Amino acid sequence: MEARLYYEPRANGVERLPTALQMFLTSPRLMRSAHWHAQVEVNYIVRGWAHYRMAGHEVRFAEGDFALFWGGRPHWLDDASDDLVYAGGHLPLVHFFRLRLPADVQARLMQGATLVSNATDAADPVNFQRWLDYTRSGDPMKASLAVDELLLRIERLRFAPYRLLPDSRPIHDAGNFDPHASPIVVRICDYIAGNFREDIDSVDIAVAADIHPKYAMTVFRKSTGMTLNDYINLMRLSYAQALLMRDDASVLTIAMESGFGSLSAFNKSFRKMAGKSPSDFRRDVRGRPEAAVVSAMAGDGRYN
Repeated sequence: MEARLYYEPRANGVERLPTALQMFLTSPRLMRSAHWHAQVEVNYIVRGWAHYRMAGHEVRFAEGDFALFWGGRPHWLDDASDDLVYAGGHLPLVHFFRLRLPADVQARLMQGATLVSNATDAADPVNFQRWLDYTRSGDPMKASLAVDELLLRIERLRFAPYRLLPDSRPIHDAGNFDPHASPIVVRICDYIAGNFREDIDSVDIAVAADIHPKYAMTVFRKSTGMTLNDYINLMRLSYAQALLMRDDASVLTIAMESGFGSLSAFNKSFRKMAGKSPSDFRRDVRGRPEAAVVSAMAGDGRYN
């Protein structure tokens, strides 16, 4: 039997890049364990099928499915067809909150639901390839267009039936949404993304967003389902996860580099997220599996 190939994250992988849209179009590798990142993940299945273990449910995406889920909860691509090809991206929250989606859909995604639509067509793989090329072009204008076009494509999902899993009933848009996507939440996410490794609190965030600290906490929790501290913690844990997967620094050094004030605070937060200690996570992810392990970076420069 041919050995399965497994995902090995790059040193500068998605876990460490919270503010830049990253696109992919590839034959993905299976993951050896769950991971998480502080972006919303977009998947489009070009060919084959993929099975994910999400927080609280499992889902199988089939050819032609378009899916969205919040990457801040642990998720695990644990099985797939041999011919799987998927396209997609990791969408930072600073862009996610620009989306004109029904407010309840946005909230449910942030709380761990998975949106799936099969209202796709032959234009989608062409578009995903262009967005991939634009984001890797080094041209800021093209990168900006890729963001805008992807957001418009996601917004069009509301005009056809879609499902929110684990509740599989089709949803038809009722037409109600807030046309003013919260610029406050965007400013908050932008500030945290640039400063999460520092010792910041709600006052620092509120000053940067030019609002009162209590209002900052209220509007952020209403929009994301998270407290400001929850989100700061997620950013730090995502960064630490990337270091544990690729770097040889001590757990203490990684804790400090990621913005945690103490090793005990880091261990407690990491165990709550991953269900294991940082040391165990590093051993499990970097340990030699029975199957072959390959780099996520393919020969053509594309990555998982």
